[in-house]
Amino acid sequence: MIKNLIAPIQAWLLAQGHCVGCGTPLVKGKRKEVRGQTTVTCSCGRIFIHDKAKNKYRRALFDEI
Repeated sequence: MIKNLIAPIQAWLLAQGHCVGCGTPLVKGKRKEVRGQTTVTCSCGRIFIHDKAKNKYRRALFDEI
């Protein structure tokens, strides 16, 4: 039940380009190229993948790190 409440808020934060944990803009995060993808590490430690073509972010999977 809690996941049903939190998931839309997290999706909205990612659509705005903010971290789902601390809310800081992901443009301030550390960028690194890994296997042809741009990873962004937030100050809170969460890792995201940046899609340059769509200019969107998503959470990184364990096998992508």
